[in-house]
Amino acid sequence: MWDIRDNWKPVRRVKHHTAGVLDVCFDAKYVLSCSKDTSVCLWDRKTGELIYRLLGHRGPVNAVQLRGNLAVSASGDGVAKLWNLVSGNCVKEFPSKDRGMACVEFSPDSLTIFAGGNDQVIYQFDASTGELIREMSGHSGLVRSLHLDSANGRLVSGSYDNTVRAYDIRNGESLVQFVGWTASWILSAKLDYRRIIATSQDGRIVVMDFGYNLPGAHLLEHRRRPRPSSVTTTIGQLRV
Repeated sequence: MWDIRDNWKPVRRVKHHTAGVLDVCFDAKYVLSCSKDTSVCLWDRKTGELIYRLLGHRGPVNAVQLRGNLAVSASGDGVAKLWNLVSGNCVKEFPSKDRGMACVEFSPDSLTIFAGGNDQVIYQFDASTGELIREMSGHSGLVRSLHLDSANGRLVSGSYDNTVRAYDIRNGESLVQFVGWTASWILSAKLDYRRIIATSQDGRIVVMDFGYNLPGAHLLEHRRRPRPSSVTTTIGQLRV
């Protein structure tokens, strides 16, 4: 752990996993990590003490997300699990139809879970009931990254097919696809109301700016709740 306000000074090292750590997330209370050793570790952010080692996956745990006293994990065993962090128990499971899961996204209201992986499908689950809401298709390779813009109802995905896609989570429709902007796998993709930022195995960081050169786009920068913008119209210009 590092203090970014003090010249990136290292402040704490925590260790319990027995294989490579694949993902980490944190909030004001917890730090959550997952590993090739099939476990998820929950740490106290202030003290660095291990609170729970969450067990139950049968394959490497590739991604985790944290929302209050709930967490979700996605594994190569083809299952996403919802955990109660007070008890340390798994309270629900969300299986894929075929093959492992590589990424997961948990909505800010803790009501919806998105997961993707080797079967090239993005699953949208109801976190309360465990029911599958819909499947979103279009990728032709492993889905490695998901990021939710809940304010505007959009989900962005990055895939080993070298593409980035954006979906409307209200109906599952693909809004836009970015093809040929990188020469290798997409490892991560994030978005806000205006931009998508993606990283690739080819060493590139690509910024897709829908407001580039559009008059008045800068006026939205300081609004608390950004006005929904469509990614099906002019998509601006690529900036690298």
